[in-house]
Amino acid sequence: MKTMGFVFLLLAFFAIGVVQGQLRVGFYSNTCPDAESIVSSVVRNAAQSISNIPPVLLRLHFHDCFVEGCDGSILIENGPKAERHAFGHQGVGGFEVIEQAKAQLEATCPGVVSCADIVALAARDAIALANGPSYEVPTGRRDGRVSDVSLAANMPDVSDSIQQLKAKFLQKGLSEKDLVLLSAAHTIGTTACFFMTKRLYKFSPAGGSDPAITPDFLPQLQSICPQNGDVNVRLPMDRGSERTFDKQILDNIRNGFAVLESDARLYDDETTRMVVDSYFGILTPIFGPSFESDFVDSIVKMGQIGVKTGSKGEIRRVCTAFN
Repeated sequence: MKTMGFVFLLLAFFAIGVVQGQLRVGFYSNTCPDAESIVSSVVRNAAQSISNIPPVLLRLHFHDCFVEGCDGSILIENGPKAERHAFGHQGVGGFEVIEQAKAQLEATCPGVVSCADIVALAARDAIALANGPSYEVPTGRRDGRVSDVSLAANMPDVSDSIQQLKAKFLQKGLSEKDLVLLSAAHTIGTTACFFMTKRLYKFSPAGGSDPAITPDFLPQLQSICPQNGDVNVRLPMDRGSERTFDKQILDNIRNGFAVLESDARLYDDETTRMVVDSYFGILTPIFGPSFESDFVDSIVKMGQIGVKTGSKGEIRRVCTAFN
């Protein structure tokens, strides 16, 4: 009996450890019950003064998760070798919003809420501000203790082939469907002409533009991003719907109006093309699939890449520095 009792206690101990080691919705309900509302308030206030905050925060979440997992490593600022200075993170922002939320949380619940969770929550709130779907974010991430520019060398790139994109997502446990849906996050926000030069003028060794761009759309893009022009000029990534989170970007991809080369490549591959088309079937409004619901599944899945829980990592006092 004593042996059986010991085994039962041992199993119970491991069961508790497993539960504690997982993310869960409402992780801070007892330790910091206002955590999510504080983050939401900071994001909402930031969006009132900076109109592009929603896509900026959404992109920050993606870039954080793709290097060392969703652990806030991109937030660290400890010199030129910090991860945030990687070439693949060019244009990533929103750091000040995360820091503002962290400061308020530390004043309310010191040492409780991780920077990694703030990033995930802020992305959720950003999507809602752009009229996208509302969803619950599993929390309980802890902050990483590593930030190295070299670790971001293999970020997905706008000039990657569809095979490269699929491989990079697969390495993170993400499927072809996830690739399509997370790329559709480009439905809000802008990109710089810097990322358009190859597609518009140097697509092949002989020069020229990407033939996937519909002929009527090409001169529009070239007028915004002329050859040898200002590479910092910005243009919407979703033609006709850059401020609203919706599936318009997938329709643009289907019809040759993709802005980014990587988005256009989604229609080159049979598997990803079928995913794109699935949201535009005659019976889709009745029987599905639902773009919004599927996107939520993918971003929640992405938010669990390489998370540190339990005793791993730390809870930073400020998001830009290790404790």
